[in-house]
Amino acid sequence: MIVNNVFLEKVAVNKSNYPETSLIEIAFAGKSNVGKSSLINTMINRKNLARKSQNPGKTRTINFYNVEEMMYFVDLPGYGYAKAPKSEKETWGKMIENYLLEREELKAIILLIDIRHEPSENDVLMYNWLKHYNYEIIIVATKLDKLGKNQIDKNISVIRKKLNLAKVDTLIPFSSETKAGREELWEKLLKYNSFKGGEM
Repeated sequence: MIVNNVFLEKVAVNKSNYPETSLIEIAFAGKSNVGKSSLINTMINRKNLARKSQNPGKTRTINFYNVEEMMYFVDLPGYGYAKAPKSEKETWGKMIENYLLEREELKAIILLIDIRHEPSENDVLMYNWLKHYNYEIIIVATKLDKLGKNQIDKNISVIRKKLNLAKVDTLIPFSSETKAGREELWEKLLKYNSFKGGEM
């Protein structure tokens, strides 16, 4: 997928800030510092449109990236280890929950898991919550380039077991450094766009 036109269209903290279009939306969820911004930048062939940080919890709003006037990539605040007061974390949680439960344009959720580690309890809770509400979920195992080739299959098996994934559930190993997994993920996402009359 070649991306020429993409921009940050909306920065939202509540429903009144969401885009007022009928474009489909793909949300990106994951714990803080799992690589959401890097994944988004890789998918849209940009280096720094989605801001990256070494400090967990930098994304504190819901960011809507307009991709080719075809779909929105929706960057959600990370969960887990952000250095923020408990009250602020609760506000982020409510903000994410309201978006996920109320947004009709949302067609799929990409849940990022660091391939180097067993999914955390927060990862499991998020996955089970999404399954409970019957969302379309794509698991992306980030930071693939950090593993040796002989470790990949073992670590993928650990993720599948911890999340209790079925064989039919999608898990895509991904590297923002080598772009491994980029085209496979785009292939999945374009199918959602075709439901709206878009072209593959």
